[in-house]
Amino acid sequence: MKFGFVDEHRAMWPVRVMCQALGLSASGYYAWRCRPESARSAANRALTEDIRLIHAESSGTYGSPRVHAMLRAHGRRVGRTRIERLMRRAGIRGLAALPRRTRTTDSRHGYPIAPNRLGRNFTTQAPNQVWLADLTYIPTGEGWLYLAALIDMHTRKIVGWSMRQTLHTEIALDALNMAIERQRPAPGLIHHSDRGIQYAAEAYRSALARSGVTPSMSRKGDCWDNAPMESFFHTLKTERVHHRIYATRAEARRDLFGYIEGFYNSRRLHSALGYISPAEAERTAA
Repeated sequence: MKFGFVDEHRAMWPVRVMCQALGLSASGYYAWRCRPESARSAANRALTEDIRLIHAESSGTYGSPRVHAMLRAHGRRVGRTRIERLMRRAGIRGLAALPRRTRTTDSRHGYPIAPNRLGRNFTTQAPNQVWLADLTYIPTGEGWLYLAALIDMHTRKIVGWSMRQTLHTEIALDALNMAIERQRPAPGLIHHSDRGIQYAAEAYRSALARSGVTPSMSRKGDCWDNAPMESFFHTLKTERVHHRIYATRAEARRDLFGYIEGFYNSRRLHSALGYISPAEAERTAA
């Protein structure tokens, strides 16, 4: 590994200086370099290049579990520990989150509160049986951009979403209308959200009733009652938002659209689905 480091960086620093710093002999390095590459070393080098390609195609988001799943999906029989080792050696890693917080839920209102019909049971047998809804915020140079989204529990697909610069009820309604037009759910679908005013407002409750959707709401102050939706927003911010600086809201909208529709729904491997994408999960369930 030390000789490999020297070889990889010999254009940047003198070989003798690196060898001295690493406790190696320059002659030993040159002897190592003249030896024929072993079959294992060649295989690792080729595999590392495949890992780099998969990592790049995910915009740098995939860690070893999803890289391993992608390789397996392409017929490569390789152990996950080997993937982890090669990624660590090459300095390839998935993106990590940077914590930021602001308040999006205002439950101080007089609207009716629906009972919690899920009780944290997010298991479904088919698409469009349970949707979860929530709101989050995106920082830009022009101020906050708010994002409302709904996720289907069976496919983990973001079935509806909307972005606005205010947190009025319309942002949640826009996302709901997109989901209903897109999915055409049969009556009986359960819609679960927090107790925020956007979801408790009369206009939103009426929209649910017109489509035969049954409302459900989390217990007061309990984010775990809506955990999969929270998990999506965490993923969105970990993999995209916290690694961008958006000068304008329009720039953020374009980038988030690309992430949700161009990557997350269509291509991103989801651990809860056995490392397939929401699009594949929806095709399988059809």
